[in-house]
Amino acid sequence: MQRNLIRSTFLAALMAMAAIAHASGDHAGGHDHGDAAIGEPGDAARITHTVRVDMADIMRFTPAHITVQRGETIRFEVLNSGHVRHEMTLGTAADLVAHAEQMRQHPEMEHADANAVTVDPGQRGEIVWHFTRAGSVEFACLQPGHLEAGMRGAVRVRGRQS
Repeated sequence: MQRNLIRSTFLAALMAMAAIAHASGDHAGGHDHGDAAIGEPGDAARITHTVRVDMADIMRFTPAHITVQRGETIRFEVLNSGHVRHEMTLGTAADLVAHAEQMRQHPEMEHADANAVTVDPGQRGEIVWHFTRAGSVEFACLQPGHLEAGMRGAVRVRGRQS
């Protein structure tokens, strides 16, 4: 019982933080949920290479682990080979968890963020992203229940070699 109370309190705190971040950002015009930590929207004229990502109803991305170099601009060509709507959203682990909770509360929520693409069954979409820092950037499907089912992955961003 106490564990459920702690979990509920934690989720409520995450929701409050997400709501504040959401309200302070220009959500409809672009991503404002920690871009500095994960990079920035990319310029399509400066794409370094394309990475094809498949989303399937087994709640997995293929590939689930991607490696890029800091400074690269990547076009993620995202295919939904499943029968239900999926999405790919880049973010920090905390942002993804908070946003997934928002999606559970508001499953009809539409995204207009540069770091996310929602793709209907059998369709394609893309994200063009510039990776400005070395480290790890996570991605997940935030459709209700999909993150919890394991639909997530990571981009390993290597520092440029001199």
